[in-house]
Amino acid sequence: MNERKKMSNFAFFSMTASLFITVYEYPTFAASGKALIFFLLLCGIGWFLPVALCSAEMATIEGYQEGGIYSWVGKPLGEKFGFAALFFQWFQVTVGFVTMIYFIVGTLSYVLEIPAMNNDPLFKFLSVIGIFWIVTLLQLKGTETTAKIAKYGFSIGIVLPVIVLFYLTVKYFLAGHTVSHEFSTSSFLPTGKNIGDLTSFVLAYMGVEASATHFSELKDAKKNYPKLLMLLVVVGIVMSTIGGSVVSTVLNGKISSNKGVMDTANQLISPGHIGFGVKLIGFLISFGILAQVSSWIVSPTEGLQFAAAKKLLPEKLARKNDNDVPVRILMIQGIIVTIWAAVLTFGSGGSGGNVGFQTAISLTVLIYLSAYILLFVSYFVILKKHQEAKRDFQIPGGLLAKRVIAGAGLLISIGAVCTAFIVPSTIPHDQSHAYLISLIVGFLITLTIPFVFYRFYSYPNKLKHEKGRVDKNEND
Repeated sequence: MNERKKMSNFAFFSMTASLFITVYEYPTFAASGKALIFFLLLCGIGWFLPVALCSAEMATIEGYQEGGIYSWVGKPLGEKFGFAALFFQWFQVTVGFVTMIYFIVGTLSYVLEIPAMNNDPLFKFLSVIGIFWIVTLLQLKGTETTAKIAKYGFSIGIVLPVIVLFYLTVKYFLAGHTVSHEFSTSSFLPTGKNIGDLTSFVLAYMGVEASATHFSELKDAKKNYPKLLMLLVVVGIVMSTIGGSVVSTVLNGKISSNKGVMDTANQLISPGHIGFGVKLIGFLISFGILAQVSSWIVSPTEGLQFAAAKKLLPEKLARKNDNDVPVRILMIQGIIVTIWAAVLTFGSGGSGGNVGFQTAISLTVLIYLSAYILLFVSYFVILKKHQEAKRDFQIPGGLLAKRVIAGAGLLISIGAVCTAFIVPSTIPHDQSHAYLISLIVGFLITLTIPFVFYRFYSYPNKLKHEKGRVDKNEND
């Protein structure tokens, strides 16, 4: 790749930050009160840091750079597990897109004062798929376009609104307003009623490794990639803690999953009516989440493209347009997202609801955690069997430190899977059964898909291709 196409450190940082900084999760964090700080620190230091460090090391091992998580898992554990990890990383975001765009729709409905946009199932569905397909079509222009959207979206759509809301919150309390009762009376340590919220806090940091597919595009990647990941850890912890705390300290009573941030802005800027400042914050945040959607649309598909080149998927999927974008994969992805949008929107009665919204979040986390568990297991296999493999970055502290760090990440991943099946405090009691059934069925089906596909398509297709190549060589 020529130097002209190399990505700057800030562009790479912005694109990666846009993959995991989840403004739409702030209201969910807020429901835990002071425990949100405990959860964010625990998951940031005990999970996000291990993911970033292990990803940085595996991404720089000789022969592991291509294909991202496919190679990291596939080389130590075997091809079918690498394919499964890649599938989980990609498939989770087909659910996650709906979650992210739900937040955009809820925010735009709020600032434009069009309740039907968020409450009417058909209107909401059309809004979600309309936004998604517009952003998808924009990606056809290539990675440079994605990087530009991510850069501006992260700066003015995520960082700026969070800083402004933090400043307004400080000013709000200095003016004599009291901290919300729910926050002031809550415990810093998790209690029985919010221990299940761990799953949502893990989501706050998911996705940092997905940018590894752009490793070769980064300037001086071997030197800068690990450093940028460490900076992202700090920024991720600080941003999530500030955002969640602002919502939790300002709002009293039940916090809406997809309107909590705007309720907070309204309370801080113009209580009683939706003023210009509130609308401006809403539009900026919507742009920020749009940048996140944009970053996610292409990043995981590059791994699928690599798998197609390996004959594990139909070879046609590996073809790109003139801008180096896998158009067929994007179209298939778009169809799947459209189906998810229909199921989650019409299935929850368009309630905006905490059931559809939270089920989407929890299913996203469970699917993605499956990939992370494979990632950490692979890292332990590398430590045991491939310790001598050449790499440009190593987790400092020797073998013991590596085991402790990866072990912490693996334990929290397994713990988050278990707690995902504890009904979150944001779900009404009479809807908890529907939540659990939907989550369990969706998760079990998703777990089997890559292994069934690999057994009946990928593996036979690869054998057929290799046999054909051998026969051709013999005939020559």
